[in-house]
Amino acid sequence: MSQYKAPLRDMQFALFDVVGAEAEFARLGFSDANRELVEAVLEESARFAENVLAPLNEVGDREGCTHDKATGTVTTPTGFKQAYQQYVEGGWTGLVSAVEYGGQGLPQAVGFPQKEMIDAANLAWGNFPLLSHGATEALLHHGEDWQREVFLKPLTEGRWTGTMCLTEPHCGTDLGMLKTRAEPNEDGSYAITGTKIFITAGEHDLTDNIVHLVLARLPDAPAGTKGISLFVVPKKRVARDGTVGDANEVRCGSIEHKMGIHGSATCVINFDGAQGYLVGQPNKGMSGMFTMMNAARLAVGLQGLGLSDRALQNALAYSRERLQMRSLSGPKFPEKPADPIIVHPDVRRMLLTCKALVEGGRVMSYHAGLLIDTAQHASDEGERQQADALVGFMTPIVKACLTEWGVECTYHALQCYGGHGYIAEHGMEQLARDARITTLYEGTTGIQALDLMGRKVMQLQGAGLKVFLGMVGAFCKEHAGNPAVAGLLGTLQEKAAEWQQLTRQVAERAAANPEEIGAAAYDYLMYSGYVALAYWWARSVVAAEASSHPEAFKAAKRETARFYFDRILPRTLAHAAGITAGAGSLMTLDAAHFDA
Repeated sequence: MSQYKAPLRDMQFALFDVVGAEAEFARLGFSDANRELVEAVLEESARFAENVLAPLNEVGDREGCTHDKATGTVTTPTGFKQAYQQYVEGGWTGLVSAVEYGGQGLPQAVGFPQKEMIDAANLAWGNFPLLSHGATEALLHHGEDWQREVFLKPLTEGRWTGTMCLTEPHCGTDLGMLKTRAEPNEDGSYAITGTKIFITAGEHDLTDNIVHLVLARLPDAPAGTKGISLFVVPKKRVARDGTVGDANEVRCGSIEHKMGIHGSATCVINFDGAQGYLVGQPNKGMSGMFTMMNAARLAVGLQGLGLSDRALQNALAYSRERLQMRSLSGPKFPEKPADPIIVHPDVRRMLLTCKALVEGGRVMSYHAGLLIDTAQHASDEGERQQADALVGFMTPIVKACLTEWGVECTYHALQCYGGHGYIAEHGMEQLARDARITTLYEGTTGIQALDLMGRKVMQLQGAGLKVFLGMVGAFCKEHAGNPAVAGLLGTLQEKAAEWQQLTRQVAERAAANPEEIGAAAYDYLMYSGYVALAYWWARSVVAAEASSHPEAFKAAKRETARFYFDRILPRTLAHAAGITAGAGSLMTLDAAHFDA
């Protein structure tokens, strides 16, 4: 079974030394969120993740969830319900939620390392409270006063959980095709009828009530996405005064049997005239959906990060212990029958790749969390808009890259074990299986690429990209004479300039042929992620040198950054070639000729 130890030192380094969260929290009005308090919160979170959740990871994978067809109920694996009760009792469900609804009001950025720990410890369990945050955000920003009062308090306190019901059997990404109906009732509520699939935590035994946020169509609604509305539909009927009634006409028809995350209930949910309430304006449900989706996409990015880190921890421990062959340059441990495999270049390649992607990705994702706080709490309207543009730009990058790297890192870690990684005993194959879903749900990598290229760059004229490039330029100017990054800044500046050039090229070609956007999207997304990570690695080196950490820690940051620039950043060459190649070789072959 794989083990997990929360990497508190690196989490604190990323959050405070690199991102500078403590000063930002104070500037944004979070007067109580000093470093001492936040570190205490993270230490307590680490104890819960390590001692309560991590031991249940293999249990959830082995047992899975159980669906009772007669009653429609779902039973979670052994220990999951008790762990959730401890989670609620510890106040973790409301850590970053508003105080007026029972939350603790800490910055969103504090929730990012806390969530990383949960996902690394037990991804399947972490899916049960995951979407409560998205449901809370949707109701907070789009709901009526009474809806916030009635639903947000039990969600924040963890007495209820939330879901996001979007996908239907015939439509996933293309929500304009959805068929779920909402008929008005005389009391102002609506009768919701339809079937939703792939609903994470759609039914379970952890709480008494589940709050479903459902996309549906009103009578005579316009076709396509312009005719979609958002509704709150609880598992048990809830009156406007908060009184909880009998079971609503909501039922779990089945649960999916999946490649991974067996301990997470992925449900088919049937609504048969279920009572629901309109959230926001009629036919404007997509705005509420995107509020939920953007929160969920960043959260899924953290899932990829957490799995990568756990996989690396175990592969590193194994590589230090496993004896096989001698070093090519001569024995490193002559007193032993063979050297540990960490001396071999190819094993070091895999370990360093994971280390570079994990530690760099951690800083990049935590900064996205801080941007949310800035967008919501900065006193200057211009600063709020700039932060909002940048976090919008970074969301598809964080989601897609951290999950794609999660698949890569869990497979690298498994490979370090050799054949022992492929069998269940060490738990590495579970991490690899669990990681695979993260590139799919809440929008596949291809959808993230289209969002970045089509919306964030083309439609919004690269507003977020301009902010990020401005950060890169300012950093390079400030540290032009800093010997710690002397070998990195030139390359970083070249990549930033190329990033701008490639963006212009795609825009020019797309003006004549819209297919160019889709053709370039994936390569552009990955290129963007690698350049963004180069910036964060350069900043990490500067922060490490200025910190009070031991020399060994500083040296590890310097050498990992050098490895990243030498061995991983050159991947941008292939992605740039793909972008430059254009749509021709992708779109010329007739679909009928693929099997010719």
